[in-house]
Amino acid sequence: MALHPQAQTFVDQIAQQDRPGWHEMSPSEARVLFDEMKGIFGRGPELHSVEDRKNDLGVPVRVYRPNDARDLPVVVYFHGGGWVLGNIESHDAVCRNIAKSADAVVVSVEYRLAPEHKYPAAFDDAFSATQWVADHASDLGVDASRLVVAGDSAGGNLAAAVALKARDTGGPAIAKQVLIYPVIEPDFMTDSYLSCAEGHGLTRTTMQWFWDQYISGEDDRRYACLANANVENLPPAFVLTAEYDVLCDEGEKYAARMKAAGVDTTIKRYPGMLHGFVHFCGYFDDAKTAFDDIAKVI
Repeated sequence: MALHPQAQTFVDQIAQQDRPGWHEMSPSEARVLFDEMKGIFGRGPELHSVEDRKNDLGVPVRVYRPNDARDLPVVVYFHGGGWVLGNIESHDAVCRNIAKSADAVVVSVEYRLAPEHKYPAAFDDAFSATQWVADHASDLGVDASRLVVAGDSAGGNLAAAVALKARDTGGPAIAKQVLIYPVIEPDFMTDSYLSCAEGHGLTRTTMQWFWDQYISGEDDRRYACLANANVENLPPAFVLTAEYDVLCDEGEKYAARMKAAGVDTTIKRYPGMLHGFVHFCGYFDDAKTAFDDIAKVI
């Protein structure tokens, strides 16, 4: 279908601002601007409790609890932002919405950012936070047998990578993975990269810049570039994509590979939508549909 009217309005407003692309700023300048955008990310619902903590390795996490039940499923959430931008605050509304709609505890992870901390720093933080949640399930009041890893964009990459390593190393046990328009590989010649290269929010050039910040050299990238990952025996997956997103093809390809390998996988493309539409829940009505879909999976 054509670009959704809400999406068209969104990209028109971005064009009117005539601001430089993320790749045209230093990481610190980009972070300041990204933080200033919090007002258009929407506001999440009030919850029973929200608590800032750190895991055993000092990784900051924020624990969102929708009620005082002690046996809720738990979602370990990794924010997007190209491994360069974003933090617990930028994705506060997203995590609140997931906690409320899914009736689940959400643990949002503030992993180290690139380029100051190249791969595998963000991945190591993501995995250690997931292990911490599993190890401290009783303290957190969650059901460790219903541990879900989730994330959007670069956070979707981290969630998928955590699921891979958990399988490879025999734990922690992950019940499901929720991958929201995930980054999978630095292949900038897919149909969606070429057709949505400019004018749809996230650009091809910006994604190239994000990858350049995150990885360097030809070292072991098995938990960064996931195109050739062995996807057998992974936990069930829900992969959400947006039609007008440079990442659409790679997310759907990864989902198709999991399905072909026998992994219980659901793929849903949101027609007319842009990258980030779930994050910009103050703008897009389809964000509510996405949160409902995620809640059903959890």
